Parts: sequence; structure tokens; C-alpha cells
Amino acid sequence: MRSVEETKRSLTVAPFECAWGEELRFGEPGRGCITFEASAQNDVTLVFRHQLGSRHYHYKTDTSRHYTVILGSHRNKRLKIEVDGNTAVDVAAVGLCCSSSFQSYWISIYDGYISIGQGKHPSNNLLFQWLDPDPNPHVQYVGLSSWDKHVGYRNISLLPSAPPNSIFWTQIEYANVHPDADARDYVRKDNCGQRVLADFLENWDFSDAVFVVGTERKVVPAHKLVLCASGDFPFEIGDGATIVLPSASYPVLHSLLEYIYTGSTQIAEWLLSSLLELSSQFKVEPLMKCCKEIIDCLEVDKKPSDSGKILIVSKGRLQDHRFDSCPLKAPLNVQKVAEFLANGEHSDINIYVNGHGLVAKGHKLILSLWSVPLAKMFTNGMKESNAADIFFEDVPPKPFFLLLQFMYYGELKLDTGDITSVLVQLLLLADQFAITVLQFECCKRIMEYLSEHGDMTVTSEERVLDVILTWCMGACETFHWTSVDELLRTSTPEQLFGERLSAINTLLPLVRFPLMHLSILKRMERSNLANHIQAFRQLVAEAIEFSHAGQLMPTACECERFQHRRSSYKELQYISDGDSNGVIYYAGTSFGKHQWMNPVLTKNITVVASSPNSRHTDPKALVSKNYQGTCFAGPCVENGKRVSWWMVDIGQEHQLMCNYYTVRQDGSTAFMRSWAFQGSMDGRNWTSLRVHDSDPTVCYPGQFASWPIVGPAALLPFRFFRVALTGPAVGCTWNLCICFLELYGYFH
Repeated sequence: MRSVEETKRSLTVAPFECAWGEELRFGEPGRGCITFEASAQNDVTLVFRHQLGSRHYHYKTDTSRHYTVILGSHRNKRLKIEVDGNTAVDVAAVGLCCSSSFQSYWISIYDGYISIGQGKHPSNNLLFQWLDPDPNPHVQYVGLSSWDKHVGYRNISLLPSAPPNSIFWTQIEYANVHPDADARDYVRKDNCGQRVLADFLENWDFSDAVFVVGTERKVVPAHKLVLCASGDFPFEIGDGATIVLPSASYPVLHSLLEYIYTGSTQIAEWLLSSLLELSSQFKVEPLMKCCKEIIDCLEVDKKPSDSGKILIVSKGRLQDHRFDSCPLKAPLNVQKVAEFLANGEHSDINIYVNGHGLVAKGHKLILSLWSVPLAKMFTNGMKESNAADIFFEDVPPKPFFLLLQFMYYGELKLDTGDITSVLVQLLLLADQFAITVLQFECCKRIMEYLSEHGDMTVTSEERVLDVILTWCMGACETFHWTSVDELLRTSTPEQLFGERLSAINTLLPLVRFPLMHLSILKRMERSNLANHIQAFRQLVAEAIEFSHAGQLMPTACECERFQHRRSSYKELQYISDGDSNGVIYYAGTSFGKHQWMNPVLTKNITVVASSPNSRHTDPKALVSKNYQGTCFAGPCVENGKRVSWWMVDIGQEHQLMCNYYTVRQDGSTAFMRSWAFQGSMDGRNWTSLRVHDSDPTVCYPGQFASWPIVGPAALLPFRFFRVALTGPAVGCTWNLCICFLELYGYFH
């Protein structure tokens, strides 16, 4: 296996190595934020430097300027920041790393101001902040590194950075890193046919407006929706579709339109004032601002200049708070675009859903930007190309309208109550119309919903508080803490809780206030509960202090109140071949109760082969962690077909949603080539989770090999798992010659 194994948005970094990539790059030198999840025993290490490093890069030997942040240094006891190889910060921070599960972290750099925190959302759960007295303004690339152990990274996102104490992070969407994505600019993949707004610059497709410019009366096509979302264009004057500019020149108009459609343009210096005048006439404010800034700079620099010099006018640092592949970008005002969907202004198509009538007045341009199938339908001569009405059959109306909203808003407008009933249908529509960004967004929302389900995560601490307050009141139905707080406006604690008032001081410490969101804690701090009940007030104050200090708080690692509750599903994720993170290893510890012992001998799992047990077909050897020179399962006949398999039963009380598995070849050269990895609830009816056909991965004796389980199969829980040959191995033998098997995923 490779030392850096990339799988979708995850990778594993081998000891003393570093992973780099163009996708791991800040959009602006010296300013950026990275959020990620990591699993490691110690030394989650991130390097920030001006240029890409190599796979075997090590920050200790780097002579160029750089920052290094180490989470869990000194055997997971310290947090360190190094500048150019010299230690600048070294503070106690016990238990930052965790090898049994992935933890969320974020690191922000803003002009030498380095902020480090835990959790998925930057600026929350701050661990440490430090200001470099001599800031390095050039750091741009992020390296994901390790020390002496494998480190797993996943869900890596790069965000714009914001000044300390800014609320900017609460207003933006994550832009998830993909291995082939450009972190700076949206680049159209020509082979997928996806159109971008720049394709419609001075293009007659969907054009509903024209400029007549100059004395030569040159006609230039445009689109009302784009223009009116960028400035104030008076189409209500005259015939409603033509703007005559007799005193303007075509190069100036072209620069104006190019800026609107692409976000940047080039113009001769002597025409800059004319561009400013034209942008002012139509109130294209971002362009006005850019022109004024350039003119001011030219006036300050009084050196003689060539009036024919070409200047670049760009939107520059205009922040776009949507994902990078959204086709609606500044200087377009997305709020105005969304209003056009609501009021039908400038629409050129009526959208009907059969059985539900008119659902929206839309714009072919917007639909074509998002969906290749729709773009082809509107431009390839089909009847919809010239039709004012378009009818969609067999589409659910509510998810379909959400899809339209997504195209206009650039974000998913979905109420929490709609998740179970609508989101899956919306995902299918996004696939039908090839809107990849929406597919990713739907998948992300579905996974978030699953992670918040009662069987997938910990109990809400607010609900624990509600139960305690309800019991102390002696009520028959559950009261939310805000309802109890309201009752305390007119009642005393003695009246409300009666003889159970004394129990409050005993029960309230069972609520893990530090796990609540800071905004909720702030509400509790101002509540009547805090005013009347001292224990409540003290616990909330402690939680707020923890929210600011994080793991650096002395009691945080010792008190159970600061730890997450045990979830009904345990995350056991693959990091590297032969690691100790899998289900079978976990079963060998009796699920975390003692040191590892062979789980077959302790009867925590059962291993069965397709052939009778023998010296070389030994179930306990398959999970012993020891290399075996000869270890195989022989063939048998099932349903008239020859097959060989090793099967693992994780127990009647357990289930696993498997997302990775590892095998190891024994000492023979009978390498498997065609096989299936399968799951079952009863040991008889099997579901193929991954099928391998002529897979040449295993190619030498003793080799480890691992594969991910992807798609819906990774979300199916099973009790039984098996690796089954579906074709002969190398040498035409039907022996399944593996001496090790491990499973990973979500274990119940």
C-alpha cells in the first residue's frame, strides 16, 4: 500500500512523511484557515510554508520560513508552535489526539496571528492563540505531516481566514477539498460540458437585451438578469430591451460586460476614466470601486506612464460566501437573482410540474449554468428550445422547487423538518439533472442527519437537563428548560420544585454543560434558573470558561463532565494496514475492557472457513495478528457453484456498518484475483459490499491490502462478514490464501 493513501476526502500519512497538494493552498498568502479531522496517537502535525514540499519533507530540516503546529506533542501531552524550526509556543494540552476515533480541529492564520481550536467550526472551542512578532506574510501551502506514528486525516476544508474575533466564519459555507480541485479558482472541466457565466459574454444564447454602442451603432447582446443583478440598467425605458450608448466606445462597453460576466477585465489606461464613468452610469459599484482605487494609485505614482498601457481590473478580494463551484459569483448580487425567481422578473420560461400546475417563472440562463442536461435541452433544437412553457413529469413538486431555489440562491434552503421526507428525493433530482454540487450538499446533509440520530450519537445535554427539571417538578410531561425558566418569573424555586429542590444540587452536575453550544450557555447565564439556583449558575459559568479555554483548562481532562458520552455506535476507522483500530482487534480487548487477546479464544467473535478446520485452516490464526506461511480456506459448493470463503461473526448483540476492510496474503503465491466482500444479518442471505473482478492488487507473499466500502453499502449494518472467491486464484487454485482479516466502520 502507498504511504499516503488518498480516499475521497481522507488520507493517511506514514511516519516521518508529509502530504502536500495544490488543493491544500490558501486563497491568499498569509491568510487562511484549515479545518480537518485527525486520528493519531500523538503528533498531529501541520506545516505552513510558501511553496510545496516533498513527500519526505521534514520541518526540522527546512531552512526556509515556515510555521509548524503540533497537536499532541510529547506523547500527546503538549501543544507546540514552531517558527522556522524554533519553538515559539510549548504549552500543556493533555489528550488532544485520539487514535480510537477522529477528532475535529481547525487552525487559522491571519497576518501572523495563529489560532488553534477543536470542533468543526472555526472560532469555536479555541485552544490557543499566538501572535508572531515578525509575521510571515508568504505562507500559503499546508502540509499534513506526522512524527513516529501513522496519522489519519479526513474532511479537510480550506476557508478564507478572518481577523481575530471576527464573525465572518459564521457566515460562510465549507469548501471541501477534493484531490483534483483547484483551491483558488473555479476551472470548467471542458469534457463535462458544464457552462460558466463567462460563456455567455456577448453571446446570443438566451439574450433578451442589446446595447447599441458608438456612432457605428454596434449591436452587443446581453442578458437582463445578469445586468440587473449587477447594477441599475434602465430597461423600462424605450422598448424595454435596448440601451443606446451613442457616446460610449465598444472597448469600454466590452470591459464593463466582461467584468460583470467574469469578475475581471483588461483596459487601456487612457480608457480607465471612461470605464469609471460608464460603471457609474449603471451603478456597478464593485467596478466603480476598483476603477477609483486604480486611479488613486496612478495619481500617487506621478511617474510618466504610457497611456496605452493595459491595466487589469479585477474583483480581487471580494468575498464570495458560497462554495467555489457556484456559477453565481460577485459582482452578481445573488440576493437580487433570488428575487427574480420569487417575482418572475425577466423570466423567459414558465415551469410546470404535471399534476401541480405552474411552479415557477424561470430563466433558461440560470438553469443552463447549473445543469448540462437542461442546457442541452434549451440549445440543441428540441421543442423546449423555443417554447415558453416547459413541463416536467414524474418529479415531486416540493423537492423540485428546492432544486430551483438552490440554482438561484446558490445554497440549499431546507427546513430541519423536511430532511427525512425531502432530502433523498432532492438527491435523486440532483443526480437526474447532473447538478454535482447539489449532490454533494445533499449527501453532506444526509450524513449530518445520520450523525445526529439518536442511535448514531450522544444524547443532547439539553434533553438531560429537561428530564432532571421535569422530575424535580414532579410533572407528568417533559418540560423544556426554557419553559421552566419562564415559570420562575412568577414562582420561587421552593414553590416549583417543592421537596425535590434539594435534589437539584445532586442531579445538575450530571448534565454535561461544557458540551453545549456557547450561544445556549449564554442564554442560560442570563436566565431565571441561573438567578435562583446557585449550582446551575456555577455549572454554566464553568462551561462558558471551558468554551473559551478548551482543553487547556486544568480540570478538562479529569472531570467526566467535560467528556462526550458513549455513543451507541463506536467509530472504528481505518488508518493504516495492520493497525489496531479495527473491529476484530477491538473484540480482542472485549470491546475496550482489557489488553488484547485472540478474540476467537475469548469467544467474542466466531471465524468459520468454507472447508473443515485443519492445521492450515485455523480460525484463530486468521485473527491472531501473526504472519502465517500457510493459511487458507478450501473450496466448497454453494447453489451449484464452487466458492471459497472466510467468514466472521461479530456476535448476536453486535452490528457493523463496514466502510473499510484489510486482508493479508499468506506465504503462498496463490493470489486472489476475483472475489467479493459480503455482509449478512443471518449468515445465509448475503449482500455484496464490494466486488473485485480481476483485481491485481495482491502480488507478493505476506502483502497487506485494504479497500474502502463506498456508497449506500457502507451504511448497511450487518452481523456476518465474509471474503469469498468468485473465481480461481493465481495458479488456478480455489484456495483463499489469506492469513489476516480486519474490518472497520461504525460498530454497535
